[in-house]
Amino acid sequence: MTIHPLATPLSAPARPELTGGRRVGVLVSHGFTGQPASVKPWGEHLAAQGYAVEVPRLPGHGTTWQEMNRTTWDDWYGELTRVFDKLCLENDAVVVGGLSMGGALSLRLAADHPDRVSGVVVVNPAVATKRLDVKLLPVLKHLLPSMPGIVDDIKKEGVTEHGYPRVPLRAAASMFGAWPALAAELPKVTAPLLYFRSSVDHVVDELSEPLITGTVSSRDVRVVRLEDSFHVATLDHDAPAIYDGTAEFVARVTSV
Repeated sequence: MTIHPLATPLSAPARPELTGGRRVGVLVSHGFTGQPASVKPWGEHLAAQGYAVEVPRLPGHGTTWQEMNRTTWDDWYGELTRVFDKLCLENDAVVVGGLSMGGALSLRLAADHPDRVSGVVVVNPAVATKRLDVKLLPVLKHLLPSMPGIVDDIKKEGVTEHGYPRVPLRAAASMFGAWPALAAELPKVTAPLLYFRSSVDHVVDELSEPLITGTVSSRDVRVVRLEDSFHVATLDHDAPAIYDGTAEFVARVTSV
């Protein structure tokens, strides 16, 4: 197994001298067929503020789509849970967040651990879709190993997320299959939610936003529109707004 050079996870220690004496952890997850490079600058910005930051590489990502086809939603969630538990043990408060599927996984963590998640930050998360071909995946995954995918949906020129150009169908079926259970558990999300949404997104359609914002039980939900970015907004023109907005959010929701 060869790991892409940019797929190395990020792990930064807390610097409580910069955060009012409290140790605060932030877990940031990349998305489906992506890898840490798509969210590392986001994590690095937060680490510079003094937060303990973890950007893990989800199983099957950052290598080959063939390897990813041997992994499932449970594998990805299991890795995030492992890192989340580590952050909880080492810090006074923990915020979780992610891009696309990483956002969905973060919402799953917040639903499963409402007493341990201080806040949730999502960028173009996906928990539903109007695509009709998704219903065919239970059959297609046995007939085709993969299909062409949308990669580098970034408005800013010359930027790449280093993701897979093909969608491994068995893995995709696992992700789509996990969405109904996640949607049913969204009312258990009580932590403050910061939701970044690109006005133009060629990967995630408009169904997820109202489902998430209208179902979570949190009384602290803020949606921020990104007018100059596509799906991978964490590397796009609006990235600074995401980085700064997240830092301010983390400081607010983890203060005593």
